[in-house]
Amino acid sequence: MLDNEQLRKAVEEQSYEPLFVTISGAHLYGFPSADSDVDLRGSHLLMLRDVIGLELPEQTVERKLDRFGVEIELVSHDLGKYLRLLVKNNGYVLEQIFSPLVVIGKDFLDELRPLAQGCITRHHYHHYKGFLHTQRKLLDKQQPRILKTLLYAYRVVLTGVHLLRTGEVEPYLPRLAEEYRQSFLGELIARKKQEKGPAEDLDWTFHDTRLTELESLLDRSFQESTLPEERDREAVHRFLVEYRLQRSKGI
Repeated sequence: MLDNEQLRKAVEEQSYEPLFVTISGAHLYGFPSADSDVDLRGSHLLMLRDVIGLELPEQTVERKLDRFGVEIELVSHDLGKYLRLLVKNNGYVLEQIFSPLVVIGKDFLDELRPLAQGCITRHHYHHYKGFLHTQRKLLDKQQPRILKTLLYAYRVVLTGVHLLRTGEVEPYLPRLAEEYRQSFLGELIARKKQEKGPAEDLDWTFHDTRLTELESLLDRSFQESTLPEERDREAVHRFLVEYRLQRSKGI
């Protein structure tokens, strides 16, 4: 993967000013291949005069970049759109905010993370349950099955279990595998780092059974979770209004 300085320069060359950018995807999850793309996610700020009229401007920046033969996928949402996703129990947004792989915007994230912590509820279960079902449907269609899809299924269900049990956002599969005693995942992760594409020798009966068991664990974790029912939506609203007013110069 490109180093952090190279990623920072790639972001700074774009025609918008980011509030923060973090690394997501396989690098965050702990199983990148040597030729994996780099997924950059973050937020930027539209000026007040741009968002109070009849027509909203484009709120999302999407870029496909190439640096030294490495493909970078950059996606950034205006802060308003980003925070609306946050208060909808969006697990992707939480994982981006709490990603330890920060490219730009550490100071802003220091402000945002306590706010995001107040938005973690037991109803994030529905995000992770839905994502797991999507991955399992993909696996059912794949012949032969693809190792990346399988690892994404394990990653999402274990991240959901861990969040519901602890309130901690942990997308890094090697740690989750150790925490929840899924030692067989270490071999799959090592294999994924060396190869991409189909894995014709997978014991699908074993993995189908394991995923079913982990889905049941996710369901129990939801039922037993002591996380709040509601997020602190008002605090998010105040943060957005105050930040936009402070940063905007004129209307």
